[in-house]
Amino acid sequence: MNDLTFLRQAIQLAREYSRTGKGGPFGAVVVREGEVVGLGRNQVVEALDPTAHAEVLAIRDAARRLGTHLLDDCAIYCSCEPCPMCLSAIYWARIPRVVFAGKGEDAKAAGFDDTLIAQELAFGWKDRALQGDQALGEEGKKVLEEWARDPDRVEY
Repeated sequence: MNDLTFLRQAIQLAREYSRTGKGGPFGAVVVREGEVVGLGRNQVVEALDPTAHAEVLAIRDAARRLGTHLLDDCAIYCSCEPCPMCLSAIYWARIPRVVFAGKGEDAKAAGFDDTLIAQELAFGWKDRALQGDQALGEEGKKVLEEWARDPDRVEY
């Protein structure tokens, strides 16, 4: 199989499930060594979960199937350019390659506008539209320091 085959599979997932009325028009496929190891389709409405984007679900599926949270030897194929949340998940999974069909502008034209989110991420907390208040900073920092000192911690 080649890139276009996997990309078409992601597009087909988007098409199939968006037609059911249970999800948005997004699909994703995670591939390792030429084999599909994760599938995802948008399930935001169906699952009542705003994080149930195709890419996130494909990453979860791949991680479960492969028994690891690190997908650094995989690629992800997406029916559309990943939104900021999905792009962050791709980075956290350490996936080194993203192949996508539609562009963010195409999603925006269809009613999926993540422009505000992308812009807000560039700002510090005091400049964001979302209110963010820090409290118990030292207690939170202590938990992180304890974890960093633990020789048995699992790195990610």
